[in-house]
Amino acid sequence: MGALLKQEKFLLLAIIAMFVAYPLEHVLVGNGQVVALVSGLALVAFIICASMRVAHHAEMLAEKVGDPYGTMILTLSAVTVEVVILAIMMSNEPSPTLVRDTIYSAVMLDINGILGLAALMGGIKHGEQSYNDDSARTYSVMILTAMGVSMVVPEFIPKGDWKIYSAFTIGAMILLYTLFLRMQVGPHSYFFSYSYPEKKKRQSQGSNPAEEHAEPVNLTRSIATLVVGVVVIGALAEVMSKTVDLGLEGTGAPPVMTAILVAAISAAPEILTALRAALANRMQSVVNIALGASLSTVILTVPVMEAMALYSGQPFQMAMTPVQTVMILITLLVSAINLNDGETNAIEGMTHFVLFATFIMLSCLGL
Repeated sequence: MGALLKQEKFLLLAIIAMFVAYPLEHVLVGNGQVVALVSGLALVAFIICASMRVAHHAEMLAEKVGDPYGTMILTLSAVTVEVVILAIMMSNEPSPTLVRDTIYSAVMLDINGILGLAALMGGIKHGEQSYNDDSARTYSVMILTAMGVSMVVPEFIPKGDWKIYSAFTIGAMILLYTLFLRMQVGPHSYFFSYSYPEKKKRQSQGSNPAEEHAEPVNLTRSIATLVVGVVVIGALAEVMSKTVDLGLEGTGAPPVMTAILVAAISAAPEILTALRAALANRMQSVVNIALGASLSTVILTVPVMEAMALYSGQPFQMAMTPVQTVMILITLLVSAINLNDGETNAIEGMTHFVLFATFIMLSCLGL
């Protein structure tokens, strides 16, 4: 028991913070802007602690069950966190653009931030890194379709018809995800996996001493830790959102910063896992995480939030701004060019990372 608590000390810290933050929520938001901001940043740190353990157990599950199942578990857990946070924030203080900005920020963070940084670091260490290009093409075309239907076309829908189109969007996203899930875990699962030659070589030469001493995978424990971690992250994020909102009030920070923070929280486990995979020369896991998270964010978050809009009768502003539309189109175009040959390198990683830096700069400018 002691060894278990020692291994999960970061998650334990986050759980303690959760039980402390909830009773003291009114104290944290009622003692001035400075206290609210400091406590909000502290809660972000505890969320990262929980995310580290979620990432660790997601990696163990990925190693146990293999791609694409392992990375699918990670991306679905991240989307669950994002949906929970958005639902909580929208119920507390509705914002017509929060959902749109969060989805946009998540896609930019996943494709340009995670994939860009991972390909850059992995390329510097290993040179060209191989993966299954079928997965990249499948992800890219589905992301483009999902974002086009749910976040570009709404700009041209008359206000009086938003309920009809919203219901259509929900159906379209469910249909897309059903087909995608069937492909990912069914007869086309090989689209999302890659057989590494060096791994085959190691297996043919006998067991690796490092692998013999690897931490054994307890499937039940890892799944339970993932579930607990997601719940803890969601709970801490609820208090954090209120304290950070109050702390940033009147500072001149662009409203989109809240959306970026929500996207970053949900993507925290993915970032750690993707970087470790890239440094271990497992680029297929990076592609599955970065593009899979982007697709899951759009294709799962949109129908849930659209359903909330229909239920409440208050539509969200889902149509992206012209700047956001241009950035998404450039991102997907660069992704299609870079990910068409089954190999990534540091230059390709840098192009995505520059786009991510541009996204951050435009967000700071309020665009």
